[in-house]
Amino acid sequence: MSSLLRRSIAEFLGTFWLVFGGCGAALISAAFPELGIGFLGVAFAFGLTLLTMAYAIGHISGCHINPAVTCGLVAGKRFPVRELPAYVIAQILGGIAAAAVLYVVVTGNPSFNAASSTFASNGYGAHSPGNYSLLSCFVAEFVVAFFFLVVIMGATDKRVPPGVAPIAIGLVLTLIHLISIPVTNTSVNPARSTGPAIFAGYWWPLQQLWLFWVAPISGAVVGGVAYRFLMEEKEVI
Repeated sequence: MSSLLRRSIAEFLGTFWLVFGGCGAALISAAFPELGIGFLGVAFAFGLTLLTMAYAIGHISGCHINPAVTCGLVAGKRFPVRELPAYVIAQILGGIAAAAVLYVVVTGNPSFNAASSTFASNGYGAHSPGNYSLLSCFVAEFVVAFFFLVVIMGATDKRVPPGVAPIAIGLVLTLIHLISIPVTNTSVNPARSTGPAIFAGYWWPLQQLWLFWVAPISGAVVGGVAYRFLMEEKEVI
């Protein structure tokens, strides 16, 4: 098995776990509010899925499990552009597969109405959890993706002791969800947005999906470039 194929499989599995764990926590929590984990729990569910996968596959693929992260790392010269398509395809397939499995699980409950479920989709305007405007949602997704990349590149900098990166990165994803769940239901990850949008009982998640590709990728690319030029040590010859 080639190195790129093995790493792509790791990215598929990692993205599957992120979407299944994070979106699954959101869906099941919403279905059973008296038993659910609530807003704070959903934020930690996303952070914990990333943290656990960072330890599981970080040494294999780098544990991007997010097309925006991969694009940001390419922009920051931490990842080769030639491998970008394979990673992004694996991540999108992982997100879709997780949403499909999650659909089978949650529809096993007779009280779950698949036809009227948004399936933890991301949205703006009338479909924002807090009715935030398109501009507000774009800015929020751009900014959290920017700082997500800054933290990722900083935590994986060669000057940082090994082993701490997964903790910092998992915690920053938790913080990102605490900030932006009320705004967009938190994407910061096009793969996370794409899978649930396909299985939602409405068309609007697919119609609004463009924002959750453009804003996170734009923010991550700017974050990757900014860290590279402002924070990395430059070799003095």
